[in-house]
Amino acid sequence: MNLEELNRICKNSFVDHLGIRFTSFDGKSISGVIDITPFHLQPVGVVHGGVYIALAETIAGAGSSLLIENEEKIALGNTINSQHISSLKSGRITATGTLIHKGTFKHIWDIKITDESGKLISISRVNNSIKELNTELDQGRDK
Repeated sequence: MNLEELNRICKNSFVDHLGIRFTSFDGKSISGVIDITPFHLQPVGVVHGGVYIALAETIAGAGSSLLIENEEKIALGNTINSQHISSLKSGRITATGTLIHKGTFKHIWDIKITDESGKLISISRVNNSIKELNTELDQGRDK
């Protein structure tokens, strides 16, 4: 799957609702952007911390999904630890995820979110569980 296809399949999902666009993937890192709108802001006028967390988990999840796309497996976020370093009111944020560990059942990503000048805004570590696709889908079905 290429980035164009990844962005296409995210249409009409939470990813699209937040305005996340994937911009690069090389097998060890993945990046994406959000152009900040009033929708992303807290009532006090700065970007809501949940936007950063959702962006980090989305980037890590997409990276893991791309790594396992031919294995009939699914990547599910299981742990995220985030620290917000600076606030932001407008502009574009870029998230870059770096693969730290690629195991059979777990991927670990470090995500750095920066503003347009490269200033660090938030950092996260995301652990994804890698599960068999059919088993995970069957568990969620009503029987």
